[in-house]
Amino acid sequence: MPLVRTGDLVTEARSAARGLAAFNVITLEHAEAIAAGAEQAGAPAILQVSENAVKFHGGRLSAIAAAATAVARASAAPLALHLDHVESVDLLHQAHAEGFGSVMFDASRLDYGDNVKATAEAVRWGRERGIWIEAELGRVGGKAGEPPLDAHAPGVRTDPAEAAAYVADTGVDALAVAVGSSHAMTERTATLDHDLIRALRDAVPVPLVLHGSSGVPDDEIRAAVAAGMVKINVGTALNTAFTGAVRAHLAAHPKGVDPRAYLRPAREAMAKTVASFLRLL
Repeated sequence: MPLVRTGDLVTEARSAARGLAAFNVITLEHAEAIAAGAEQAGAPAILQVSENAVKFHGGRLSAIAAAATAVARASAAPLALHLDHVESVDLLHQAHAEGFGSVMFDASRLDYGDNVKATAEAVRWGRERGIWIEAELGRVGGKAGEPPLDAHAPGVRTDPAEAAAYVADTGVDALAVAVGSSHAMTERTATLDHDLIRALRDAVPVPLVLHGSSGVPDDEIRAAVAAGMVKINVGTALNTAFTGAVRAHLAAHPKGVDPRAYLRPAREAMAKTVASFLRLL
């Protein structure tokens, strides 16, 4: 199936009052698992490649982008390609040539004024090329290189009035907000602020994005979607499934050396996790 545009999938999900899952791609097996899980669930999904994943591949976007694109096009499920948590302007500018329909441009480490300026420029660049731009306001926490962040600390969560001004000043197509989740959680114990989600939904005209969804229980995710969340990002949950399957296989076969023997169950475990999230949404 041809690649579907992220903006089209998000618009469709928002109109139907349901969530749309976006899954992180690190290896070819991740991409294959996402496609397989989407086919199992009979649902669309987003394959997203983060700047950290690009760094893992030697700073070169082309190979992992080509692999994800090939997997998506061979799948029977509607799949989009998204470049996630991009801080590098140079990497942002590679998105169009590599076939990405959307980018999450992350200027959240900057102070508010610089964040607005940098994001507005990214949006202007994206508009000229038909690239859908997501941004982040507030501090979701748990990103690589950051100290642990208390998701309940004062000043961490996204303020609705500030969010409305930010969207108006930048023109972003979607907004990732801090409402109680955190990146890189390996246990699903996060509690979200659903009143804040509703307030943000009412304050801004664009779809809301939940980062750090791997640490959010099913009931919390359902309630978040009902309150107004649309794009639901999942990364660590796939890595947990992948690593657990590899560990189990190697423990049972300590003399095995063929990576296919443990990558196959790892891929299957990720596909099962993908299908579970998609059915939830």
